[in-house]
Amino acid sequence: MKKVLITGGAGFIGSHVVRLFVNKYPDYHIFNLDALTYAGNLENIEDIEDKPNYTFVKADINDEKAMLNLFEKEAFDGVIHLAAESHVDRSIEDPLAFLKTNIMGTVNLLNAARKTWKNFDDKLFYHISTDEVYGSLGETGFFLETTSYDPKSPYSASKASSDHFVRAYQNTYGMPVVISNCSNNYGPNQFPEKLIPLCINNIQNNRPLPIYGKGENIRDWLYVVDHARAIDVIFHSGRVGETYNIGGFNEWSNIDLVKELCKVMDEKLGRPKGTSEKLITYVTDRAGHDLRYAIDATKIKDELGWEPSLQFEEGLRKTVDWYLENEAWLKNITSGDYQNYYNKLYQDR
Repeated sequence: MKKVLITGGAGFIGSHVVRLFVNKYPDYHIFNLDALTYAGNLENIEDIEDKPNYTFVKADINDEKAMLNLFEKEAFDGVIHLAAESHVDRSIEDPLAFLKTNIMGTVNLLNAARKTWKNFDDKLFYHISTDEVYGSLGETGFFLETTSYDPKSPYSASKASSDHFVRAYQNTYGMPVVISNCSNNYGPNQFPEKLIPLCINNIQNNRPLPIYGKGENIRDWLYVVDHARAIDVIFHSGRVGETYNIGGFNEWSNIDLVKELCKVMDEKLGRPKGTSEKLITYVTDRAGHDLRYAIDATKIKDELGWEPSLQFEEGLRKTVDWYLENEAWLKNITSGDYQNYYNKLYQDR
């Protein structure tokens, strides 16, 4: 039985990857490693917790000794590394937390794999990264796998560094690695500090919808289940040493996205058209806010046959439906430091 370690598997993207692998590959044993920080939630994967090919491990990738002991004990065949601090606003507030987890945590995993994989036959270290490492685009153009790195925030700088370490371990030690860089994810189970679930939650509670600047920043949006499918394809069929960009082919400005979300929410909640849009509040722009991200996902489509299954409007409706049907989940996850954090973040804006 192949043993696969998935880090950050109680988080947003990770939970969808864990679920897919546990259900699709009964002949694999999936180990879900998560520190259960504020964005990790075992409710995200409670539907698979009793599966015979699934094991949860509560541990922190920053704990070098714990990682080495775990790798020695379980002898993993592959690693899918998603555990990370991922919110740009938090990285501006506390850059060191991002350095520790995203850089040192990744190196701890690489070292554990290097020391316990006596040879690299049939092994793979798959590192999931972000399109933000490429920097900011103008009004035209797309990020390619060959685009030079130009990170602009502490978050993207930490992810760029971890990408470089992964490649360095391949070059220096011969470790078989693969990297993917994805665009903005959305969908069920996302912690409500990110734009879409934040706005869904605020609309439900008639709170302001904070929009940075004029809302002109553009992002490419990828439905999280489609991202999990792409990770599956890359893990099994991607070429060792390669980078694959994963994009949704769905570019939206923040303000247009929020206005579309307001329309859907008014419809779903039975409110008069335009009610939710009145909650839009423009706040001082984020420091160093990148203008536009857009991914060219031609490589993964041509080489591996993957492409997104949903257009944004359909995915957005599915996402809204999930949050409205899972109010208890949303209430539970927002009962901690979330509201205090956002009160502090926006109190002077």
